[in-house]
Amino acid sequence: MAATPKKAFVLAAGKGERMRPLTDNCPKPLLYVGGRTMLDRALDALEEAGVEEVVVNTWYLADMIVDHLKARTSPKITFSHEKDLLDTGGGVLNALSHFGDEPFYVLNADVVWTNGENGPTLKEMADKWDDKTMDLMLLVHSTADLPSYNGTGDYYLKDGSDRPVFKKNTDEEANYIFAGPRIVHPRLFDGEKMRTFSFVELFHKAEAAGRLTAHRNDGDWHHVGTPEALEATNRILATPPKKRAP
Repeated sequence: MAATPKKAFVLAAGKGERMRPLTDNCPKPLLYVGGRTMLDRALDALEEAGVEEVVVNTWYLADMIVDHLKARTSPKITFSHEKDLLDTGGGVLNALSHFGDEPFYVLNADVVWTNGENGPTLKEMADKWDDKTMDLMLLVHSTADLPSYNGTGDYYLKDGSDRPVFKKNTDEEANYIFAGPRIVHPRLFDGEKMRTFSFVELFHKAEAAGRLTAHRNDGDWHHVGTPEALEATNRILATPPKKRAP
């Protein structure tokens, strides 16, 4: 077993095309959800989990993100400025030297989730992490718990199992979506050359090696991919939460 990760990488470089016109003059991570920017919500969750240092990558409207985070004292922020957009995999690889040989969190700065009744989600993930058997752990959320989400699932996860199977690798219906947060060990990048590529390639790499695992989210997850979805999420978060059925 490994100790709780003390470092993290937050993806904040994208243009947020589907969120236009809101992102014409504002990077998507700085849009407000439930009274906080999505970027601050991610950093708050990492701070709650005991993370001390965070690398935030920037590209689109980078100065706005830097200015916004100037007043933040915890966790410690380091910026990874990208001259050319490197996508999610290349962006993390570009800053890999910050993490040494220890597992670290990777979060999307534009994903919104809430902790469940069992406590902080990121701490739950860390408690399940095992260096000996895992290179990557994904937070996943049941599609059955997302009645208003129009997308399809990403993975099939059998009851009682924590080993997700990518939808193209099974005849079973994909019953879970990838919810954004993950824990990754730097060795997953072994052999990768600096290039622009999606982190999803590493999902498949870990699965093929039998070193991909999943943690089921027991809180809420909100789709904020469009202005309409963002507005709907703000309405939901402004409403007192209902107790889940036992």
